[in-house]
Amino acid sequence: MSPHAVGRRRVHRSVAAGVPLAVLAALVVSGTASAAGDPSQPRVTRTATLADIPLGVFSNALLPGTVADDRGVDLGGIGSDIYPAGRKGEFWTVTDRGPNGQIKVDGKKRRTFPVPGFDPAIVKIRVSGDTVQVLEAIPITTSSGKPVTGLPNQAGRDEAPYSYDAQTPLTYNANGVDTEGIVRAEDGTFWLVDEYGPSLIHVSARGKVLTRYVPKGLNLTGTDYPVVEALPAILLHRKINRGFEGLTQLPGGDLVMALQSPLSLPDGDAGDASRTTRLLRFSPKKRAVTAEYAYRFDPVNVVDPSEDDTSELKISSVVAVGHDRLLVEERTDKAARLQLVKLTRDADILGDAWDTDTTSPSLEQVDDPAAVGVPVLRKRLVVDLGTVEGVPGKIEGVARVDHDTLALINDNDFGMTDGAGAFDAQGRLVDSGIETTVTYVRLPRGI
Repeated sequence: MSPHAVGRRRVHRSVAAGVPLAVLAALVVSGTASAAGDPSQPRVTRTATLADIPLGVFSNALLPGTVADDRGVDLGGIGSDIYPAGRKGEFWTVTDRGPNGQIKVDGKKRRTFPVPGFDPAIVKIRVSGDTVQVLEAIPITTSSGKPVTGLPNQAGRDEAPYSYDAQTPLTYNANGVDTEGIVRAEDGTFWLVDEYGPSLIHVSARGKVLTRYVPKGLNLTGTDYPVVEALPAILLHRKINRGFEGLTQLPGGDLVMALQSPLSLPDGDAGDASRTTRLLRFSPKKRAVTAEYAYRFDPVNVVDPSEDDTSELKISSVVAVGHDRLLVEERTDKAARLQLVKLTRDADILGDAWDTDTTSPSLEQVDDPAAVGVPVLRKRLVVDLGTVEGVPGKIEGVARVDHDTLALINDNDFGMTDGAGAFDAQGRLVDSGIETTVTYVRLPRGI
């Protein structure tokens, strides 16, 4: 096929009909960071940037005709997670639900979906010098091969979707997913986590949803793929837009997923004030959750000295670094710290009083969980990324490159901002200027 010009850059796509494959060579304008400085301190050793790839070009190459108007939005959001793909410099990433924002109408915020036809995708990238290249893209589809979309699932539980200007209601979609974490299994299939359910999703090597695991009692009906209620019912209290975000696979094969924020238990105010969230362990062999852990954030002004709102604390990434050991990323949108934790049997709270919504006060309401006997996971700070020059904001994906090096990827939100000013009078995006970048950080003491 002929190349497509994109401003001063060029994007080439090659697609076999009916095959979920896109090869998009991204040319960038970015410099590799200098490794100069104190060698005893963590430092950025490489920065690579993804070029502007029109979202319509990207989406229609995978699923022709799904995006009629991308409103000037470029491919972004692939920074929801990053996972090593085997070869040096290559990673699997995953987009979130697509471009979205918030606009106030009559004093109430409405969730906007400027490109409602966008379908979340698994994207394989290569970091080469200062360039991030898209090697392959796999759309996430239903059992019948239709796009799942990134639209909300359930009225009354998820935010109502609206058009780009927040004036026209859109339709809910039971198949829709807000994907965040990614793991590639040895058999070539993928595991993803989602914020809506929250859910754990098993996807074939070609992107077809095999099973979506959701909390007991969710009653998600009307999907075009199997849904299994296998997760603890307490997860029904997840905060809106703060479901599962981190996912990793332990050496033995078990998966560990992290709730981005504390549960809204018993209500939103309790969740916003809490510093205790949860990690869950899932056995693919048993198709069941086998353990649950209480994880305690540091105070928000420790994670981010510029922030005083506890509700801004989030976990966006978890990375297995050995048997039952994890790196956990605590962050705000401006800063992040990586903590090392070990999952132990005596820290498991699955099925006990803290795993039910009838306990009062709830785990989220307890000011000092350890003081009342909750076996909170112990942690040790590995690196404060907020103090490392050259690390961008809103890091959502972390991967281990080797013993001494991490690859970080940011979520650029497709270049979108909130508010009515996100689009011009012609309905075209006013781009934020934030790019998707992969940043390598060397840790002198290793992991």
